[in-house]
Order: sequence, then C-alpha cells, then structure tokens
Amino acid sequence: MMKIDKAPVPLIVPNPGDHRLTERVAGTDQTGAVVEINVPVERPLTLYLNAQEIVTMMTIGDYPEYLALGYLLNQNMLKYDDVVTEVEYDDDLQVVVVRTEHHTNFEAKLKKRTQTSGCAQGTAFGDLLEAVESVALPKAELRTSWLYQMTHAINTMPSLYLEAGAIHGCVLCRQGEPVCYTEDVGRHNAVDKIAGWMFRHGVDPADKILYTTGRLTSEMVIKTVRMGIPILVSRSGFTAWGVDLARQVGLTLVGRAKGKRFIALAGQERIVYDQNLAFVAEESARHRRKGGEGDE
Repeated sequence: MMKIDKAPVPLIVPNPGDHRLTERVAGTDQTGAVVEINVPVERPLTLYLNAQEIVTMMTIGDYPEYLALGYLLNQNMLKYDDVVTEVEYDDDLQVVVVRTEHHTNFEAKLKKRTQTSGCAQGTAFGDLLEAVESVALPKAELRTSWLYQMTHAINTMPSLYLEAGAIHGCVLCRQGEPVCYTEDVGRHNAVDKIAGWMFRHGVDPADKILYTTGRLTSEMVIKTVRMGIPILVSRSGFTAWGVDLARQVGLTLVGRAKGKRFIALAGQERIVYDQNLAFVAEESARHRRKGGEGDE
C-alpha cells in the first residue's frame, strides 16, 4: 500500500456549506421566542453486496460509496484481498451496490444467521472478534506534540458539528496532520467512511492515528484494529470492554483528550512525551463538542 503523502487522492474535509446535509427548522427557545436552527438530515441508504441486500443505514448522505465499502470491511463481510469491480450508487433510489470479482461467502453466512433469529447479532460479533485475533498491529509512535497539534486542528476546523450539532466526527491523521475528516449522525458511519476511503485509495494504515468524537467502545476498537491502525484517540471516555480488547490486541487507546489533558489506558509504550505543557492552550469554550462535558 502507498503512504498517504504519496497517494494521488483528494483529502476529505467537512463541508458545512453543503445545503444537502442540513435543514432549517423553526422552533421556540426558553423565552418563547421564535428561532430557526440548522439540523443535520438523516437519509436511508440501502446496501447490497453483489445480489444480497445487507442493511439499510441512516446517514447524512455524503460519500455513500466510501460508507458502503467501509461498512462491509469493518463487518468482515468484505476481505481486504477481495477485488471490488464496481461500486454503484443510485441517488434516486438511495441504494449502493458493491460488486466483487468473485462471490463472497457472506451471502450463505447471512442466510444461516437470519435463520437463527436472536443469535444473529452474537454470531456476527463473534466473527468480528475472530477476525481481529490474528491481526498484528504495526509498531508506531504517538508523540504528544502530534496529539496536541492534531486535536487543536480538528477542534478549530469548520465542521458540520459546529454548524448544526447532533453529529459525530472521525479523523484520520498522520503525525499531527488531519488527512481525512468525515462526519455522520453515528460515529460508526463516520469511521466506516474512512475505512472505505483508505481501501479505495490504497492508503497505508501503519503510520496513522484515528481520532473520534465518540466513546471508545469495543466496537470502535474492533473497527480500528480491522483497519490496521495502531492508535485510537477520543475526546470522550472509555468502556471497560473497549480497554480490555485494546490491551489484548496491542492498540494504543487514548481518551478524554481535551486541551492539555488526556488519559491512555492501553498501549502506553508507543507514547513519546515530547511536548512542554506550558505551551499548550486549554480548549476554547467556542470549540467544545462531543464529549466536552461528559462521555457521550
């Protein structure tokens, strides 16, 4: 795979000016005055893998091709060595179809799981756990100077969250530089878009950091490991199982990263403390977002 600084691909950044992603809605405030605010949209997107309908997701609707690929990869329905021949999106039908050179074995697995009713979700999660057990994450380092540089850049970058709220963001970073920033109504959609973008353009995960505004749950850990990224950072908090899984697979897990503060609960050996905290500013109230006051 090519490293991001050599990959001839456009970098993704939020576009809060895209009027397809928000709507103006009228209401009243605490004084009874009439107000209008921007709110994010939600649209259904139905995903097919070859001839098999997989899922209908609620999404803001940008980058449906990346979202489809990333979802399939992170759910272990599509393998990283599968050859994708086409990703077709129909805006009128709100349908995206991913076609592969050879039929995947997921069609039969999905049919079997559907027949087991309540066991379907547990089986799917078990498959994901098996998929990460054999992953060997690359050696990497996280310099605290990079951490503070990237969180400041992310917090001050124009975003749909600052425009309309009620949204999560995920950012792929290299050292202290954000290189791919996606947003959606769910943090899992946002990270799936990054996974799809990386797969489509052959981006090397070995020297990358994944940042999320959401909680560091077991599912976020699994998705990060599936993507081959060695470091996961959040401005929000942890779940116990998320920490346990990160320690098992050797993922560096950093949470509550706001202003000068952060806490690392797994993979601390990758951290290089090279930043003088006297030169790090506290987070501005204007740029507080998900996880600012609690673990959202």
